[in-house]
Amino acid sequence: MGKTADLTAVQKAIIDTLKQEGCSQSAVSRHLSGKSVGRKKCGRKRCTTRRGDRTLRKIVEKDRFQTLGDLRKQWTESGVETSRATVYRRVQEMGYRCRIPQRSSTGLLLSDESKFCMSFGNQGARVWRKTGEREMPKCLKSSVKYPQSVMVWGAMSAAGVGPLCFLKGRVNAASYQEILEHFMLPSAEKLYGDEDLIFQHDLAPAHSAKTTGKWFTDHGITVLNWPANSPDLNPIENLWDIVKRKLRDARPNTLDELKAAIEASWASITPQQCHRLIASMPRRIEAVISAKGFPTKY
Repeated sequence: MGKTADLTAVQKAIIDTLKQEGCSQSAVSRHLSGKSVGRKKCGRKRCTTRRGDRTLRKIVEKDRFQTLGDLRKQWTESGVETSRATVYRRVQEMGYRCRIPQRSSTGLLLSDESKFCMSFGNQGARVWRKTGEREMPKCLKSSVKYPQSVMVWGAMSAAGVGPLCFLKGRVNAASYQEILEHFMLPSAEKLYGDEDLIFQHDLAPAHSAKTTGKWFTDHGITVLNWPANSPDLNPIENLWDIVKRKLRDARPNTLDELKAAIEASWASITPQQCHRLIASMPRRIEAVISAKGFPTKY
């Protein structure tokens, strides 16, 4: 064999492979010159069986996010005693490579406002009464016609929820842009980092104002086209319902207690719940189409 520069790309690849397997320089030369026929293969004897390798493949497929130590531990528990280096070689031979997991290139953030009343804490009241006692004073419970309430803005994604904003007074374009600046952007940062963002909101006047549209343009954020009067399509409505149901157990007596209970209930929502709701979007769309725009179970 001449100089290394005279080798073909295939021969170079063969040399690299043989060296990685522990072959000596002389064994590599014999292989390239065709003199290795009939000789024993170079390198160490394989320390695992095909059955053991199949077990390792199943372990990897079960959870792609395991560490090398986790893989070795489970493989050992299955009866295969090996080193970390052997585990790594076998996994590589199967075609797996350790990579930083890729996230979706664009994140979807859904938003909405909801009203919470003090009476939510009293809706669970029940009374023991006999037939015909429905109108008896001792079986009636007084209610407040205009209970104290708060308006809340929130956002969610398949990765979880963002921070809540308690609204004060009527929301106009200017105040809405403050919400976007101080609550929506932190939500996007928390849930998606530096990924591109698609943002959803309804067609309320403050949302559809020209100055609000310019705010999104200036911040490089795409706004999802959204049909009017379509609460059935927005999964965040289900989150509001979850929070309101929990408030019935909290029974807040003051506005501060109400806000604290709302925040606690919102914080208890898991990414798994959000993911399931986002995953329901295709079914929601199909249901709305089938109902021809009329209400659906969502």
